[in-house]
Amino acid sequence: MTRRVSIVGTGLIGASVGAGLRADGWHVSGWDPSADSLDQAVAIGALDQTHGSLQAAVADDPDLVVLAAPPQSVIDVLSELSTPALVTDVAGVKEPVIAAASHLARFVGGHPMAGRETVGAEHASAALFRGATWVVTPEAADEADVELVESMVHALGARPVRMTAAEHDQAVALVSHLPQVLAVTLLESAQSTSHALDLASGSFRDLTRVASSDPSMWSQLLSANRGEVAARLRAFGHRLEALADTVGEAGAMETRLEAARGVRSALAPPVVAVDVALADEPGELAKVGRALENSSVDVRDLQLRHGRHGGGGVLTLSVRPGEAETLIAALVSVGLEVLA
Repeated sequence: MTRRVSIVGTGLIGASVGAGLRADGWHVSGWDPSADSLDQAVAIGALDQTHGSLQAAVADDPDLVVLAAPPQSVIDVLSELSTPALVTDVAGVKEPVIAAASHLARFVGGHPMAGRETVGAEHASAALFRGATWVVTPEAADEADVELVESMVHALGARPVRMTAAEHDQAVALVSHLPQVLAVTLLESAQSTSHALDLASGSFRDLTRVASSDPSMWSQLLSANRGEVAARLRAFGHRLEALADTVGEAGAMETRLEAARGVRSALAPPVVAVDVALADEPGELAKVGRALENSSVDVRDLQLRHGRHGGGGVLTLSVRPGEAETLIAALVSVGLEVLA
């Protein structure tokens, strides 16, 4: 039997959910207050049908309703929503959403730990959630409803992780919301420091990447989780103050840096990085593609760092231990320079 899902909000996340579920055989309908957003979702193949209103979207007897909108919009929709259908959401803060959904007979909170800095259905992808963690907050929901939401998560290629709304909001304040604020602060500091941005390179760009995200969505997220975010900011400030007092102690700093490197390494499987110099000319990435095809190595990660003022860049290919030499030989054979 084909499962039916109705998506409220067809931007990047909603359209990606729709595209992924359609690829898995679900029947997907959708509504968005923006006609352009709805048209874009249709154009990329994310929807089987559209609705003209929120009421129509939930009256179509769906197995599941997905609220795919920024936090305040989700809360606003919940305040006027009445449906016997199971409802879930994708908002990045959970306690205010759970409170707003308290009048619904069936609600299971959710939050995919995946996204992009761009917005809009035109940037959506059925593969957006593959391999990602998707938080599910059951609270007092029936087990069957929780399992239905988790079946959607599995259909999208993500991994469901259950936790309470409070646990979620505490955790994302540290690993998601705090990095967003730090990226903004770093950029503000660099902009006000003479020549700093002229010297910004790969590590600075990595640390500030999330500052390119949608300001409207992030201001809502930070406001909705302000208590946890403020607590994390204060705690982080205390850590920085303590660090400022010890930064000149080489031995103590080396110990902390080594410990941090160990934690960071544990976040990903063991790999060996191979750096390739790329010229600023057509065909360089095609050469890399031929080398990867010829070597048949398993690429676990890649990163391209452009020279800010032109002149090419450096591509880092991370492969399984034991495969680096094979890859290096293949890269050299197609005329690329491998950096020592």
